[in-house]
Amino acid sequence: MADFTEEQLMLRDTVREFTENEIMPQAAEIDESCEFPMAVMQNMGELGFLGIPFPEEYGGSGFDVLSFALAMEEIAAGCGSTALTVAAHVSLCSTPIYLFGTEEQKKKYLPDLLSARKIGAFCLSEPGSGTDSGSMLTRAEKKGDDYILNGSKQWVTNGGYADVFVVLAKTDTELGVKGISMFVVEKDTPGLNPGKKEDKMGLRASDTRQISIDNLRIPKENLLGAENQGFPQAMKTLDGGRIGIGSMAIGLGRAAMENAAVYAKDRTAFGKTIADFQAIKWYLADMATELEAGRLLVHQAARLRDAGKPYSKEAAMGKLFASEAAMRGASKAIQILGGYGYIREYPLERIYRDTKLTEIGEGTSEVLRIIISKHLLKEVK
Repeated sequence: MADFTEEQLMLRDTVREFTENEIMPQAAEIDESCEFPMAVMQNMGELGFLGIPFPEEYGGSGFDVLSFALAMEEIAAGCGSTALTVAAHVSLCSTPIYLFGTEEQKKKYLPDLLSARKIGAFCLSEPGSGTDSGSMLTRAEKKGDDYILNGSKQWVTNGGYADVFVVLAKTDTELGVKGISMFVVEKDTPGLNPGKKEDKMGLRASDTRQISIDNLRIPKENLLGAENQGFPQAMKTLDGGRIGIGSMAIGLGRAAMENAAVYAKDRTAFGKTIADFQAIKWYLADMATELEAGRLLVHQAARLRDAGKPYSKEAAMGKLFASEAAMRGASKAIQILGGYGYIREYPLERIYRDTKLTEIGEGTSEVLRIIISKHLLKEVK
């Protein structure tokens, strides 16, 4: 078994208990109603769950990224929508402010974000560009001591409820990705306009919207990090985010596997439980093995990050393997339940729908393979 501290195991168990009591009971209902899990987010903020990987001086809980990975798995095992809401808030908004913000910016934004007094969002993708950040159309023009932003962003998780947005925009249109900068924008800034909520296949209680940005004026103090360094900052942000999404995939896959195992032990056919059939045993064994392998990959990335070592390749490997393993596992779990796996009365069809996003968001499987191969080719002499 992987080596965890007593504090990490205690945190994991605390989050698991909270998930079982507060998150899991409402998962099906909020999937049906598409209701944003605001009350749960606020409760998690009060308990310190949203501040797990941040120092106490900014209102964090003083744990580490591995601890956050453990927590994310537990939350996702109860509700994918809630897990994605947490992932976007913590990994994509609070984290870049912590990594790249000035001391003043950290003290201004992090205490409210880590306590869920404010919700965070991240704006990188656009209607016409996702992976190809160089074709970004959102502009940030310097005017005196201010920046004027214009453009639109797509697939903004938490977009309709966020109070704080981390926004990427081009400050130099001649430099491609080398001309992108990162900004922090507050909800009430004139010119920031959330669009309609997207009607998604899965993760339906998480809020996803397009954001239009029209002559939005912010002071130069809202620049996160250095001008024209937004792209490497965004890539570092996404590297860390993949640890969260990989953990989310493991949690969803674990929930699918456990639901299938319970059903297989109870369902009888031809005079014995279907768990006694070799085919079912093989399905369950494959699911358990692949999920454990994915978990170890994700945790290795988290340990490297906590140690201050390079982890981009490992984060890509973990997210890639965990998401695809979870998707395969959810499909096998539905096969085990047969028709019952296909109806909304049972949680597996929701888990299946929710899991698909983990193969898309924060780096598609195809992009992750490119990232991994680039690292490999650099390492081989």
